[in-house]
Amino acid sequence: MTSMPQIVRPWYKEPWPWMMLGVLGSSVIFGITYLVMSIVTFDGMVEDDYYKEGLAINQVLEKDHRAAALGLSADLRIDDLTGDISLELRGTVPGTEAQHREIRPQQLALALIFPAQDGRDHTLILERVRDNHYVGQAPRQLKYRWYLQLTPNVADANWRLTGETRFPSQEPISLKPGNQAKG
Repeated sequence: MTSMPQIVRPWYKEPWPWMMLGVLGSSVIFGITYLVMSIVTFDGMVEDDYYKEGLAINQVLEKDHRAAALGLSADLRIDDLTGDISLELRGTVPGTEAQHREIRPQQLALALIFPAQDGRDHTLILERVRDNHYVGQAPRQLKYRWYLQLTPNVADANWRLTGETRFPSQEPISLKPGNQAKG
């Protein structure tokens, strides 16, 4: 019996090595592509000092508790075309005039916080036009999801209302004390 001689082909004519090299090569190409994209589109660190922020959490919670104790809430409307902001502040106001000014100051600060890029954050000043009605102007047309924080525009703001929304929004945005904002 004679056996047939086996034909040995060179490695580069076989499909399996090329398939393995193709998988490895595409992995390297995708890896380099993702590295370049992450460097070019770097979104920065949202918060520089996490430890300091962690220590300040009790002060923030205190503002939320104060707003809840006063029964504060607000309805915010932002016109998508003109950027006009209208806010109605509601809540119980203690008896004295000084306390009334403390709760409903002449100006409120509305912080618009973009969740992923700190460079897109804005703080807008809202002016009181009536007892519980404030107006302001948004800098440009807003899109996507934003967190909102409303505080008195004073150095020692002692209450805070929060909320979140996706712009453009046709519905009024409800701002509540921080621990009640999710829901």
